[in-house]
This record gives sequence, structure tokens and C-alpha cells, in this order.
Amino acid sequence: MERTYIMIKPDGVQRGLIGEIIKRFEQKGFKLVAMKLTSPGKAHMEEHYADLAGKKFFPGLISYMTSGPVCCMVWEGAGVVATGRKMLGATMPSESAPGTIRGDYCIEVGRNICHGSDAVDSANKEIALWFPEGISEWNSCQSSWIYEG
Repeated sequence: MERTYIMIKPDGVQRGLIGEIIKRFEQKGFKLVAMKLTSPGKAHMEEHYADLAGKKFFPGLISYMTSGPVCCMVWEGAGVVATGRKMLGATMPSESAPGTIRGDYCIEVGRNICHGSDAVDSANKEIALWFPEGISEWNSCQSSWIYEG
């Protein structure tokens, strides 16, 4: 089953949006298989955002991302990477459609609430980086429950 990595950034955690974001993914039908609240160090964030290291905004990004806790999650389901990105909305909040997480809750790119994997390969790398201990394997009672009344 396909998995994606979603991180609620410090602004989303500080604004109390964890529950709303989880609710949206659960209501869509995706399964939460890992979650933790953590305060990453500078080296960890630099590894996560290594592809952006040459950008002018990189030092500010790392400073911001280490300014408070983040909520890291792994979601599972068919097409979860592409659908998760659609649910988050465009990286630039002003380009995010109403109804998306960024479209509903943020106004500037420097505080855009969430990170979401952009491909299955990057999801796998991010999951390994953030969850070296592994994820939870479990079956939903909704998929196995049979009414015998």
C-alpha cells in the first residue's frame, strides 16, 4: 500500500491545527500508521531539506523549522501521495484553492502549515528519516467487522 509523509510545521502546531489536519486525512479515508510530536535539531532539518540547501532562503527555513515542535505523520492508502498534495494545496498559499489546508489556513509561503511528500520515492526517504523505528502495522475494524444481528 502506498504511503506518504506529512509534517505539520511549527506554525500549524502552534495554531492548534493538528486535529483539523488529521480529521481531513481520516475523512478522506487514509489510514494513520505513524505519528509523533518532535522538536528536530538543525542537522535533522538540514537533511530533510537537503534539496533546498543552495537556495537563498535556506538558513531562514532551517531556523524557522527548528523554532518549535513539528507533528510528523505517515498516512497510507491508494494514491495517498498525489491526493495528499492536492489536499495540502499549492506551496504558495495565495495559489491554494479554498478547501485545501493551505487555502483555508495560511497566507504566506514562509508559514504554510504543512510539508507533504511530492513522490513515492521522496515519501519513502522521508519516512525512513523521520521514523527509523518503523511504523505501526494494523487492520481497521471497519474493514474486518461483520454485523451478525
